[in-house]
Amino acid sequence: MTQEAPEIRMVPVDAITVLNPRVRNKRVFQELVTSIAHLGLKKPITVSQRPGRARYDLACGQGRLEAFIALGQAEIPAIVIDATEDDCFVMSLVENLARRQHSPLELVRAIGALRERGYSHSDIAAKVDFTREYVYAICYLLENGEEKLINAVERGVIPHTIAMEIAKAKEGEVQQALAQAYEEKALPGNQVLAIRQIIEQRNTSGKGLRQRGGPQRSTRRVTSEALIRAYQRETERQRQLVKRASLTRSRLLFVTSAMKKLLEDDHFVTLLRAEGLQSLPTALAERIGMGGASHGR
Repeated sequence: MTQEAPEIRMVPVDAITVLNPRVRNKRVFQELVTSIAHLGLKKPITVSQRPGRARYDLACGQGRLEAFIALGQAEIPAIVIDATEDDCFVMSLVENLARRQHSPLELVRAIGALRERGYSHSDIAAKVDFTREYVYAICYLLENGEEKLINAVERGVIPHTIAMEIAKAKEGEVQQALAQAYEEKALPGNQVLAIRQIIEQRNTSGKGLRQRGGPQRSTRRVTSEALIRAYQRETERQRQLVKRASLTRSRLLFVTSAMKKLLEDDHFVTLLRAEGLQSLPTALAERIGMGGASHGR
């Protein structure tokens, strides 16, 4: 069974609402405008029509839409899908998250935007492919205006678990806990120094973002044991990631090696042709040294 190609309509640009506007690099945007002007639109945008109205919500393609507007075009080719406003908003966020060039704060603000729309931490984690624990930590840090801690987490300076301990602690407690952990050699010295530097910057110039709503800081006392547990949880999480990556790599090597041997068998290649399988995925073909996607001889 073949899947039907989606219907493409010409949609008025002034009838489209951008639910999740994003500021883009001017140079990159101008390159997009020039490309569309010279070569045309390679991929239609995606929109959803509001029930009973001649209005549309943008799901994917803000840059292409703005380029058409900059070129003075009244209409743009669009794939019209059946989706709610919330669904379009999430699709737009996920599209932005998937881009290679973005700032750390763009990512965490996207998580915050989903939280403001009423999504639970579990729902957000499923949509953006982060762990629930990470999403909870980012939401907490955002709600309390902890920009410096968020930047530190996104740069890999400290784990999000330790950032949470710092955000919830009273002033002075973290320094004492760090000193104790360092004396007991429970945390690496470079980790202790990195955390101290962040705390000093935070105490000197503030958290960075204006707090939304009332303060939500906990009065829970932070201890060296709490910091050590947070560090150990992050270490274990990274160990598991490395283990899964190693297992995946081993499986991939096995698959590519097995496929390479099978393709050296004329009977197997003949069978593939008989079944109408004339090509391989490009990535797999490159891995087994074929240089192309075809396995014909």
